[in-house]
Amino acid sequence: MPRIKAGSINLNYETSGEGEPLLLIMGFGMSGAAWLPMIPFMQDFKCIYFDNRGTGDSDRPDGPYTVADMAEDASNLLAALDIPRAKIYGVSMGGMISQELAIRHPEKVIKAVFGCTTPGGPHASAAEPEVIAKLTEGFKLIPTDPDKGFDMIMPTLYPKEFVAAHPELKQLMITGAKLAAPTPPETVDRLIVGLEQFDAYDRLPRIKCPVLIVHGDSDVLVPAENAAIIKSRLAQAELFMIENAGHGYQAADPVAVHKRIVDWLKN
Repeated sequence: MPRIKAGSINLNYETSGEGEPLLLIMGFGMSGAAWLPMIPFMQDFKCIYFDNRGTGDSDRPDGPYTVADMAEDASNLLAALDIPRAKIYGVSMGGMISQELAIRHPEKVIKAVFGCTTPGGPHASAAEPEVIAKLTEGFKLIPTDPDKGFDMIMPTLYPKEFVAAHPELKQLMITGAKLAAPTPPETVDRLIVGLEQFDAYDRLPRIKCPVLIVHGDSDVLVPAENAAIIKSRLAQAELFMIENAGHGYQAADPVAVHKRIVDWLKN
């Protein structure tokens, strides 16, 4: 992946496909390479995916890493690539960044998909503390003990029944994690501090572009109630709720889920 100066930091990014630009914004602790399993479904677009600050081969400045900072990173990346406007798709923390990007730079966002995300702040529905603890501890373990790390993370991402029915999933995730530089523990801490400050609830009505909200109804990391909360603040938004799906809702039915999202982005 090439690196490019985006504002004050260097971001590692890659492009794939041809067509309208689609900026893909990854979630907590994951590099842009985590989009690779989904890229084949979106080849009608010029997909731009990148490592958020602190992950992969992007710069790792001092923290905290606020959602506002990462939204500016995304905006600066588009400017550096000479892309004045794009469609955007963010998942989890990437969905928070997408909200912030659409609020701060509406002129740059044509359409937005907010996947498995939250508006933050006191109006949001929070995960149980033990779920957050497992996620953060698991991410800190991945660089030194990926087997144990993913054992902790997977129940936060998928329903128990799904994990039991797909024993191959953990090995796929371990293999995928090796495609990029491991996320250091200090990045996890810097992200946690930044995420605790995020609150878009009062500002969401500023978003005027078309929005698709996507969520799994069995998400324990970002409870599904957050989809309805975001929808209540965006009169123009559509809601796509996926049955029996967890935080990693794409895995529930990759073909059908991505067809619904891509069809919406294209129309």
